[in-house]
Amino acid sequence: MQTASDRHDYPAHWEADVVLRDGGTARVRPITADDAERLVSFYEQVSDESKYYRFFAPYPRLSAKDVHRFTHHDFVDRVGLAALVGGEFIATVRYDRIGADGTPAHGPADEAEVAFLVQDAHQGRGVASALLEHIAAVARERGIRRFAAEVLPANTKMIKVFTDAGYTQKRSFEDGVVRLEFGLEPTDRSLAVQYAREQRAEGRSVRRLLTPGSVAVIGAGRAPGGVGRGILGNIRDAGFTGRLYAVNRAFEKERTELDGVAAHRSVGEIDGPVDLAVVAVPAEQVREVVTECGRHGVRGLVVVSAGYAESGPEGRERQRALVRHARAYGMRIVGPNAFGIVNTSPGVRLNASLAPEMPRPGRIGLFAQSGAIGIALLSRLHRRGGGVTGVTGVSTFVSSGNRADVSGNDVMQYWYDDSDTDVVLMYLESIGNPRKFTRLARRTAAVKPLVVVQGARHGGTAPQGHPVRATRLPHATVSALLRQAGVIRVDTITELVDAGLLLARQPLPAGPRVAILGNSESLGLLTHDACLSEGLRPLPPLDLTTAASPADFRAALSAALADDACDAVVVTAIPALGEGAAGDAALAESLRAATVEAPAKPVLVVHVELGGLAEALSAATSTAPPAVPHTAPHTPPSAATQATRPATPPEAPHTALSTAPSAATSTAPPAAPHTPPPAAPQATPHTSPDTPPPATADRTPAPAAKPSVPPERAPAPAPAGKPTDGTHLIPAYPAAERAVRALAQAVTYARWRRDTAEPGKVPEYEDVDEKGAAELIERLLARGEGLTLGSEETCELLGRYGIHVHRALPAPTPDAAVAAARALGRPVALKATAPHLRHRADLGGVRLDLADEEQLRRAYEELTGLFGTPAELRPVVQAMAPRGVDTVVRAVIDPAAGAVLSFGLAGAATQLLGDTAHRLIPVTDRDAASLIRSIRTAPLLFGWRGSDPVDTAALEELLQRVSRLVDDHPEVVAVTLEPVVVAPRGLSVLGASVCLAPPPARDDLGPRTLPAY
Repeated sequence: MQTASDRHDYPAHWEADVVLRDGGTARVRPITADDAERLVSFYEQVSDESKYYRFFAPYPRLSAKDVHRFTHHDFVDRVGLAALVGGEFIATVRYDRIGADGTPAHGPADEAEVAFLVQDAHQGRGVASALLEHIAAVARERGIRRFAAEVLPANTKMIKVFTDAGYTQKRSFEDGVVRLEFGLEPTDRSLAVQYAREQRAEGRSVRRLLTPGSVAVIGAGRAPGGVGRGILGNIRDAGFTGRLYAVNRAFEKERTELDGVAAHRSVGEIDGPVDLAVVAVPAEQVREVVTECGRHGVRGLVVVSAGYAESGPEGRERQRALVRHARAYGMRIVGPNAFGIVNTSPGVRLNASLAPEMPRPGRIGLFAQSGAIGIALLSRLHRRGGGVTGVTGVSTFVSSGNRADVSGNDVMQYWYDDSDTDVVLMYLESIGNPRKFTRLARRTAAVKPLVVVQGARHGGTAPQGHPVRATRLPHATVSALLRQAGVIRVDTITELVDAGLLLARQPLPAGPRVAILGNSESLGLLTHDACLSEGLRPLPPLDLTTAASPADFRAALSAALADDACDAVVVTAIPALGEGAAGDAALAESLRAATVEAPAKPVLVVHVELGGLAEALSAATSTAPPAVPHTAPHTPPSAATQATRPATPPEAPHTALSTAPSAATSTAPPAAPHTPPPAAPQATPHTSPDTPPPATADRTPAPAAKPSVPPERAPAPAPAGKPTDGTHLIPAYPAAERAVRALAQAVTYARWRRDTAEPGKVPEYEDVDEKGAAELIERLLARGEGLTLGSEETCELLGRYGIHVHRALPAPTPDAAVAAARALGRPVALKATAPHLRHRADLGGVRLDLADEEQLRRAYEELTGLFGTPAELRPVVQAMAPRGVDTVVRAVIDPAAGAVLSFGLAGAATQLLGDTAHRLIPVTDRDAASLIRSIRTAPLLFGWRGSDPVDTAALEELLQRVSRLVDDHPEVVAVTLEPVVVAPRGLSVLGASVCLAPPPARDDLGPRTLPAY
């Protein structure tokens, strides 16, 4: 129980869970008076050398005075934080505010001394680096701007912690001590260091889950059936290379095996480490299981048990308690209510999921928040293999269930540098941290394609089990921001698989030019039309006629691939009567041979009911070994007989992994297992109990133990000499629209990759008065928590950033309107600014080009006669601006996504069409240029139908100035410029509004933390 100390209440918001360098977790929280015994115990476990480095002298034990000093803080001038695992301290850090003379001080002194102590057993785990991030954030909150640290020269580890942090530093050496001083404001380098550490830590935390050396299934039932028993069988049948244990406290004391797997009544009885525990017990028993796992040193949990947040408020609280309890022991959780995880790597072969068959090994990473959608995706990938091909399957699969802990962000961190994954496919029902997701997606998409489909996007709510922060942005805006980050956004899981398999098998196209060739003129025309609909540039289709032979196809494809005028080729094919499978195989081999000769361009096939061709395309390029049917000792003969049957029903068209299932295809999981576990390229499986399992990336191999699967059940190794990179595998689609849509997505992604290879710049403007704007904002906010600025204040603030708004003078009477026109200079415009008429020229609330007093008075009379009294209309007079295109510029800070800049044309038509483009702030020069070109009505800016092109350079500059304003001053939570009239030379901002509020928290600039529970 935490208590208040000295002066301030306990700052609970400083508590956080962090992922350490090795992938484990720790709890960071303030140290209080209640921690005296915990501190003494911690200090006793620190080596004499570490104590010497901390106190610069032998210091074997803490005195009572020391303990009091180190546990009593005011949480302002004196603060201590501790990192805990299992409820015990593993490291501490503290700061003491000091004055210019180095003595204790109070505010406004802005410097503090900082010191660390890390238990020797936990050194090298990145604990000190994480604590430095947190103590620096606390110090900034308390008005401290600089840290000073004195370190012995021999304490190289601690010196490295400070120097590697990325802060601006000053180092000196005096009296045998190194003195380091550094500012605490985040810098580009400190953020880069923080993000790199975050990626390594979170990636390793997922790697520990996906590459365990030993697995315990807790809740494996004594009788056949049940979730736990099923998962145990799935792990065993997949040929898991590590040690496998069945755990159930209901086992008889004399039981030692369950289905050939070592059986124990508790995890604590297992002799040796357990890396991963799969928990399949009732929800009310999970806490006890977690405690037992934590005490045994289990590294991670997959909780398939239901009854948590998806079941209501009581379950939601149970889920929070589960996460807190697991993290206290340094464990991460997939789930609860999870479908499971899969790793097809030949060195692991882990199927810790409810999937009855191991997915085909391949280069696709698959993440699904929904178990049902995960089943559907695995099923579709399985059917597209049709049996034996291992080149376009799954590398790893994670179904997160309620996503209480491990999320898509964590798995993306793992896939970013996973050499076994080339393409990432994700099904998301919610995005818990859009700002972080966008940042990680941009980095991931720069090295490998990331394809995302999002459920509940049309007004639906996130599933109850998913903790998410609220966002005010519509789905279309979020989608636009994801596309800006390089994410390939699709609408259905069919499109997800279509795009993913193309990207996994073929090179990226260099441009949008598409050659079309085939033996069906009609199919070629459909493909041509589909290309035009998707914004591609198709060449005229080449009709080879129905008499075309495989040699004709090869010659035509070779010519197209050699043609510099095309960037991709779509081959259309219809069956040739009487040729059957032999003709299909010949055609497939011809197409494959042509792609081998020119492998730099993508090739797709559109076929009509050519199951034989689809199978042949896959077989001609398959690198997987033939399946080796086998029968487990306990399998009934009937099941063994079924093992030789095809996975697809006889009445269904037989398609391989290179064939997209038809839209009507069921998404049910493969029932079953009609086929044996897939044959994966792998090393020879263990054949003796004396053969140890392979070591994982970060753990020493455990002592020898019985392998999880007998040799006769293990998948056969790949034959020698076969390539396994999937080169020249040609994807085939049953509809032209699906093939072309996948190609268009690849073209867009390839263009994004090329554009981001040369990142833009955020320009500097000499006339920007950042300091003056900050002082003005501070003065305005002193009035209250949040406000919408008046016209004069808006113009003054925008003027500090070189954004000049045309003056609009109020005209409460006709005489006032005449006086305003005289002051502004004629011609003028008379506008009604009442909310229901503002920016609605189509309603008649605006009169333009009023050149004299008579016209102005007549217009004033017309407006008041049509719409009401001047008090209701709120008329203003404004000088006329040069004619041009009316546009709208907006910026808003969303609590979840961050600062967003939006652009579109003004007017009801654009509003009805939703034709608005968005970019994340800060906006670079390249972002601004692409923003104005992203809307569908952009041609109006570039001389549509003979009109004069407008000054887009001035418009791009305006967008960047607004971006700078919002980025420099997070108190500016909303800006609207409407209308902005862009003329052939220059532009005019005719209306503007600005909202101010205290700046929202920026968790992306703070220390690394896991989502709070």
